[in-house]
Formats: sequence, structure tokens, C-alpha cells
Amino acid sequence: MNSEKREIRSIKSGALQDAIFNSANFSSIATDEKGVIQIFNVGAERMLGYAAADVLNQVTPADISDPQEVIARARALSLELATPISPGFEALVFKASRGIEDIYELTYIRKDGSRFPAIVSVTALRDEQGGIIGYLLIGTDNTARKQVEAEQKQLAQRLRDHQFYTRSLFESNIDALMTTDPSGIITDVNRQMEELTGCTRDELIGAPFKNYFTDPDRAEASIKLVLSEKKVTNYELTARARDGRETVVSLNATTFYDRDRKLQGVYAAARDVTERKRLDQVLQEKNVELENATAVAEKANLAKSDFLSSMSHELRSPLNAILGFAQLLESDATPPTPEQKESISQILGAGWHLLKLIDEILDLAKIESQQVPLSREPVSLAEVMHECRGMVEPQAQEHGIHMIFPRFDRPCFVLADRIRVKQVLINLLSNAIKYNRTQGQVEVDCSESTPGIIRVSIRDTGAGLDAEQQEHLFQAFNRLGQEASGEEGTGIGLLVAKRLVELMGGVIGVDSSVGTGSVFWFELGACAEPYLSLEGSDAAVVPKTPVPRAAGPHTLLYIEDNPANLKLVAQIIARHPDIHLLTAVNGNSGIETACLSQPDVILMDINLPGINGFEALDFLRANPATAHIPVIAISANAMPHDIERGLKAGFFRYIIKPIKVSRFMEALDLALEFAEKKSDKSK
Repeated sequence: MNSEKREIRSIKSGALQDAIFNSANFSSIATDEKGVIQIFNVGAERMLGYAAADVLNQVTPADISDPQEVIARARALSLELATPISPGFEALVFKASRGIEDIYELTYIRKDGSRFPAIVSVTALRDEQGGIIGYLLIGTDNTARKQVEAEQKQLAQRLRDHQFYTRSLFESNIDALMTTDPSGIITDVNRQMEELTGCTRDELIGAPFKNYFTDPDRAEASIKLVLSEKKVTNYELTARARDGRETVVSLNATTFYDRDRKLQGVYAAARDVTERKRLDQVLQEKNVELENATAVAEKANLAKSDFLSSMSHELRSPLNAILGFAQLLESDATPPTPEQKESISQILGAGWHLLKLIDEILDLAKIESQQVPLSREPVSLAEVMHECRGMVEPQAQEHGIHMIFPRFDRPCFVLADRIRVKQVLINLLSNAIKYNRTQGQVEVDCSESTPGIIRVSIRDTGAGLDAEQQEHLFQAFNRLGQEASGEEGTGIGLLVAKRLVELMGGVIGVDSSVGTGSVFWFELGACAEPYLSLEGSDAAVVPKTPVPRAAGPHTLLYIEDNPANLKLVAQIIARHPDIHLLTAVNGNSGIETACLSQPDVILMDINLPGINGFEALDFLRANPATAHIPVIAISANAMPHDIERGLKAGFFRYIIKPIKVSRFMEALDLALEFAEKKSDKSK
């Protein structure tokens, strides 16, 4: 019975050994004691591509292994075991021959020359007496494991690179960066945070965020605010370092999450704004100083302007007596002697010059105190130059100066105040005449210097100005050495001209050279010619076939100094034959015409020469003969406070330039209806 069991056990053991030896998953190579292959199993054939017949009794396992690795193994074992080992089969089995367990990695070379890594386990085969009769080398293909290891190594390197990159970004930021958990405990910081607090990274991690600020409650509140609002921006805190140094920081923070969107904590950046705060404080102090200085300057300027205005008015009374009595003496029934006549002439000349100086001082005072009313509307330069030419040509003829004015082949309009344009132009023309040479020439030119900008130039043939004189132009009371020329002047006119041009949005300048004369010029914004449009909704209210009114005829008075505006209203009224239009070019003549003609309605410009529209309205209201007449204001002063002021002053309606015909006619019809009702009640 026992023999049967042993036989059965032997059969099973042999079958198991055969199964293992012939397994295709292991290469089993057995050699004799010299290393010559004696057994080459199915697994070895599959892995190495050799048939057993190709290697049996012909080669050793060293012959199918990477020779460089075999040499390297021999060198390493020689050092390890302190004995010379030959590079060959001996290197593969040396440890096993000494009874040392040996498992190592080796590269096998297939029959086709390809390579694969293998894990080789070497065992010495011994006879019953313990003598070595051969070796067994069992190998497994290590390619898959090596590939996995390589991939893991690559992934590990990528992870290290990514961590290094992320850390580099974290550390290179100019702000102090930190992360905290939801409870406000610091989990990471960068070097800037270490410098801000004077603590190391290890000291900071695990400590409460709030501990490093002068106001812990406010710091803790910032974390809570981030958690509730998801972020905070420009949250100001003061950090306190270990040595007591304080730094004002601007905190910007947000929440951050893991890949499953689970809250991890708060990411915060604290920027040092200490210097900015200091500069802001300095700037604020400077602004206060500037505001105070500006207020003082404005107060001084107003005081100066008030003084000049008061002084000029006070000087008019005695000057009126001087000029009045001098004129009486000049025209006395008893003719003065030649000496007396010369004296009277000197008195009158000096008096009129003093009056001009007073007027210009008053004008400058008004400009600098911003009390000059301006009406910016389309102004025809052709018309203005025609009027100025008539005013200065007598002066030019007296000095023997030839005047040349431009011919306007097409309309040329600028957006400006008509009265002030004339004032500037007359001043420049008068100077060009006064400071010219005998039999000289003054040439006026008008051109578009750049698109949308009109330049008016006045060229003279005088002595010209050097660079130093040009530098001091447009200064009050500076006549540039012309005091001894015999020509009267105040030294204020050019400064007034400059201020007026700038108030109208323009610029003024001069081009001059000694010996060839000067070119004074000013530039203003161009605009389109005003015209009456019959298109769109206006066509319905200005029909070609007039619509008769219930009662008529009516008389309309328009007080306006701008010819273009007069023409425009004239064209509108011409389509209504039941309305007769009267015109006046200033406030005084308008009041006189109103008293004489008793118009039904008056149209009034605000900025008029002499008295303005408000003053003219006061005269009309104070006179019982004209108090009942409705007066409509037409003005380019279009600010809300201008309209409010006009209506409060008593104007029936306030129409803004440029005129919209429909609204203009509506206002006029209402005014005529109002006038008719007033007339009916008075009967």
C-alpha cells in the first residue's frame, strides 16, 4: 500500500515538474558544469526565438546575453567578492556555484537580434555527493514590468517638474502668498510671506492667519468674508512682523477646491501698499495745498478784477469832466489862441487815450473774472471783415497803408461770438497799421489751416519782432519798446485778444522776423453755413403756401447783431405774409424801435453790443408802452441754468440756437396768440 502511494506521489511530482519545465511562461535553461546548454524548454524557445536544436550542446547562456552586461556583472562581482571573475558564463553562475542565492536582471538577445529584459534565477545542480553537475537558469520576460517602471518614472518626473513649476510660480510672485484651511490655519506660504512676517515657512504653517496682523479680528473677518463671498479684493490690513515692523497690505483672496469640488480653503495674496499709502497721503496733502492756493489765487484775482473795475469806473467821472470842459474850450465862441489850442489838443488826445486805456482795463478785468458773456454761433468771416474794413480804412489812409482783404468765393463760417471776433480782428488790424512802415501794406488772409480749423492772418510790412520780443508778446502793459515810437498804445489789446480767442476755443500766435514784418494770426473752429431746412417735420410748419392766421397783420421785431441769424429769421418770416418783420442790431436801437413801432412780438438775442438782452428786457418791462409785449429770447447760451435764468427774467419763451423751425414757429404762434388776448382785454 505504501509503495502504491509513493508511486502515485512520484507520478504526480514528475507530472508537476514536466508542467513547470515545459511551461511557455518561463524560460528554463539547464547547462552542464561547464555552462553548455543541455536543456532548452518551450518557454525559452518562445522567448528567445531559438529552437532547442539550435543551442543544445553548442552555446552557453552567456552567448545569448548582452555581452556588455556580462562584462559589467563580472567587474561588479569581482569588487563585491574580492576575487577575479571572468566575463562569461562564470559571471552568470559564480554566486550560485558558491551556494549563494542569485537572482538578477539580464538582457537576453533573441535569434533575430532583438532584446528584452529578463529576471533570471540561477541554481546550481548537484549530484548525491554534492558535486556540481550543471546549472538551471529560470528566466521571466521583464519587458512589461520595465515598461510600467519607465512610465511610472516618467510620471514621477512630470509630477516633480509640475511641482517645481508650481512652486517656482508661488515663490516668484511679488506679493506675499499664503493658503489657509477653511478655519484660517495657514497651510502654505511663499518667501515673500516669510519676509513680511519675519517667520520661517515651518513656523507659519499650522499657525492661525490672524496672528500676523495688528487687527486679528479684522484679519479673521477677511477669511470669513472670502468663504461667504467666494472672494475679496483690496481688503486693507496691517501686517506685523516678529520684530514689530508694520506693513500696510492690500489683500486679494479667493476660495480653492479639489478635483471633486470640495472646499480646501483660502488662497490669499497680500501686496505691500505702504509706499502707495504714503504717496496717496502726500498727494492728498498737496491737493489740499493746491486747492487752498487756487482759492487764494482766485480770491486775489477777483479782488484785482473788482479793484480794476471799480477803479476804471471811478476814473470815468473826473475824466468825463476833463474831456467835456476841454471840448467846450475847443468850441468856445471866443476862439482860443494857437498856444491854447495846442494845449487843448494835448488835453483831448491824452484824455481820449486814457479813456481807451480804462475801457481796455475794464474789458481785461471782465475777461479774467469770467464775466464776459459769449454767444458761440455761426459767424460769417466775410461779413465781419467787411465791417472791420470800413472801420480801419480811414486809419490806414491816414498812415498811408495799403489794405488787402481776401475775396470769399464761398461762404466761410466759424463757431464763435460775432462781437468778440470783430474786437480781436480790429485790434490786430489797428496794430498792423500803427506799427507798419510808411507806405506799407497790410494783407489779410483767410484759409483752412487744418480740416475744420479756419486761420485768419494779418501780415504787415513793419520792422518785425526778434525772438526775445516774441517771447514777451501778449503780456499786459508790455509794448515791446514801442513807447518811444510816437504811436499811442495801452499794451493791453493783444492780451485781451488772446484771452477772447481762447474763450472761443481758439488759439492765437505770431510769426515774425526782423526786417520783413510780422504775421499775427488766430484760429477758430469752422462750421457750416446756417440755412433754412424745409425737409422732414419742419416742412409741415413752413409750407410754401402760407397758412393764414385768424387775425393780422402782425408786426415782429427781431433784435440781433449777427447778419446770418437775421437772414435766417427773415427767410422764415418771408413765408408768412401776414407777419411784418422789423430788425435792430443792438439793444438800444431795439428799444427805440419797440417804443416807436409797438410790435406784437419781440425776438431778442442775449449777447448784444452795448446793453445785453437781459438789460434790454428790463427797459422794455419798465416802460408802460412796451411792458405788455411778449419777448422771446433767442440765444446760443444753451446750458440749463441759462434757460432757467432767461425764463425767470421774464422772457415769454427761450429758444436755443441753432433754430429748429418747428419749435420757433410754435413759440411765435403762442406769443402772437398771447398778444392778441392782451389786446382784446385792453379794449
